Amino acid sequence: MIDGRARVFGDDVNTDYIISSRRKRESLDPAVLRRYLFEDLDPLFAATLAPGDLIVAGKNFGCGSAMEVAVTVLEGAGMKAVVARSFSRTYFRNAVNNGLIPVTCDTGGIREGDRLAIELRPEPTGCAVRVRNETAGFDIPAAPLDGLLMAIIQAGGLAPYFKQHGRFPLAL
Repeated sequence: MIDGRARVFGDDVNTDYIISSRRKRESLDPAVLRRYLFEDLDPLFAATLAPGDLIVAGKNFGCGSAMEVAVTVLEGAGMKAVVARSFSRTYFRNAVNNGLIPVTCDTGGIREGDRLAIELRPEPTGCAVRVRNETAGFDIPAAPLDGLLMAIIQAGGLAPYFKQHGRFPLAL
């Protein structure tokens, strides 16, 4: 179970909004960059982060550059998951490959500051995902994560997965 306070953004949040290109030239260290999260959208945002906060967005979250730092900076800020209506394909894969859980669901009823609980329920073919808006008192069905993606996330990302297993399973 992952729970936290919703920090809500809209549609088409690109990777340069997550962490500005000028900051990526200064450092790639997530512990340093976390101070600059979303600074072009809200210069005070990073200072208001609390442990367990969850980014919630509309469609096409993470569009733009394919830089992995747009994922690792969120992890450096202590986030375990991002909830969005949809993700850019590259951001989704970078999230999985770095152990960040991309939760895809209808985010329209989630408001800034709502308390959310994300439940991951293992199933034979993968992992069922449910988001509960504790503040408003309703469940939001989410897209399941297939078994291999969940195994990569649980290992901490693609590199740790390969260190543990040496290869992908023969049958997918």
